Amino acid sequence: MSIGFTEILLIFIAILLLFGAKRIPELVKAIARASHEYKKAKEMIKKEAEELTNETTEPIETTATKVEDNTDNK
Repeated sequence: MSIGFTEILLIFIAILLLFGAKRIPELVKAIARASHEYKKAKEMIKKEAEELTNETTEPIETTATKVEDNTDNK
């Protein structure tokens, strides 16, 4: 299922009729800004998740090493 040229043309004409020729550039700019902010927020969340994952695994490895050291001394 794909959108053909005719469907795209009909959508463009409907947008033109609804908003008018003067508002279309404003709408495109607003959509572009929203898309940029979405990508920026997505990357920030991804980065924070990776940092939290790294922080979580480090103490576990340190604790495991301490437990192994204590068992060797007994």
